[in-house]
Order: sequence, then C-alpha cells, then structure tokens
Amino acid sequence: MSAVGRALSVLDVFDGAACLRLTTIAARTGLPVPTALRLVRELVAWGGLERQADGSYRLGTRLWVLGGQVPCQRRLAEAGRPYLRGLRTATGRPVALTCLDGDRLLVVDELGEAVAAGSHLPLHATAAGKLLLAHGPDALRRQVLGNLVRITPYTVTAPGLLLRQFADIRGGSPATTREERRLGECEVAAPVGPMGEAGPAAALFLTAPSTPAARRAAPLLAATAAALTAHLTPPDSIAEARLT
Repeated sequence: MSAVGRALSVLDVFDGAACLRLTTIAARTGLPVPTALRLVRELVAWGGLERQADGSYRLGTRLWVLGGQVPCQRRLAEAGRPYLRGLRTATGRPVALTCLDGDRLLVVDELGEAVAAGSHLPLHATAAGKLLLAHGPDALRRQVLGNLVRITPYTVTAPGLLLRQFADIRGGSPATTREERRLGECEVAAPVGPMGEAGPAAALFLTAPSTPAARRAAPLLAATAAALTAHLTPPDSIAEARLT
C-alpha cells in the first residue's frame, strides 16, 4: 500500500467513531504501531486529525471544511436546510437529509441530533436506506442483502422479510423502522427527487420514540420532501446530488 493509501486507511477507520486511541487505529488498519503513530502525527499537523487531552484522536476540522466544499453535497444541504428547519419546528422531532454513498447512507444535513452530518449509516437498518433500496437498482439490493448485520435486537436481517418490506414501500407504504438502528428510536422516510431508474436522489427521515408517533408525522414529512423536490429544479439539480 502506498503512503497515501496508508494515510487514507487511518482516516477511514473513524467512520462511525468519534474518538480512537492509537492502538485501536493500528489494529483496525493493520499497520504497525510506529507506522500508525507517524501517519497520525502527520495528519494532526495537516489538520485532518486532532489529539484530545486524554491522548485519543478525532477527525479534524480541515476535513469538515473540505467536505463541505463538495458541490453535490453542499448544494443539497443548502437547498434542504430551510425545509429541515420547518419540519423540525413543526414536528419537534430530529430530522435528517440523506443520500446514497455506495452501499451506505450518507447524512448530508440534520437538525435535532438525529445523527451527525457526514455520518454513514447502514441502508438496511434505516428508514431512508430502506426507501432508497426499495426504489434502487437490483445490484445494490443484492449487495446489501448479502451482508446484513444485526445492530439491535430488532434489526431485520432476514432477506426475505426485507424484500417484502421493499415491495410494500414501492406499493405506497411508508418506509419505516422500529428500533432497528438504535434502541428507543423509530424512523419514517420520504423520497426527495423524481423516481428514476435508480430511485430518488435523496431521502428525508424523521426520528420519533414510537412507530405511531413516526407515522403521525409521515404526512408532513412527505409534504416537506415534495416541496424540496419541487425546489430542486431543473431535475438535473437533483441528479447532481446523487453520489452513486
């Protein structure tokens, strides 16, 4: 692996982790501790990592600055922020705007601490992920269904059950989850963008403490997603937001 590849592997292990110690970074990358230490120090000097008072490391602000300059993500986040704010105010629930990033769900923006912007979430355990999978290409569904991981006791890991849920979503049922990603949290999602061959470009989701509460918010969520879709015109503007 090249020096650049090793440095990128160090950054990659922070996906989903707020802070990591050097020994954990070395173990997850498979690098010797001295090599990991050298790379970590270089990344700290560059601003890609920050060293905490307890000796652990977290992602640095320079990465967030650069990430915010990615055109597709920035445009979608800028367009969606007023709609997220309105939905958050109307429902009092945490809300997030998401899109596909390969075989994962990328949180483009959020309000109410549903999940941090820039985070990646599993498609099969999120309402937005299920929605995008239901309307997405067969190849993506096969890829995800072949690697289902149980996150909570309620995470659906039976491919047949997920396929039935996808069919229901395509038939008009709301995309929902019940404590499948995090205990005590239920989700409902709505599509953003026209339904092309690859499905919608993005999805809004809302988090609530119960399935009935999530379903009660579904009409307002759908109306907000439709309004954002109408705002993202011409259609090419939405297509630019797709990361796949």
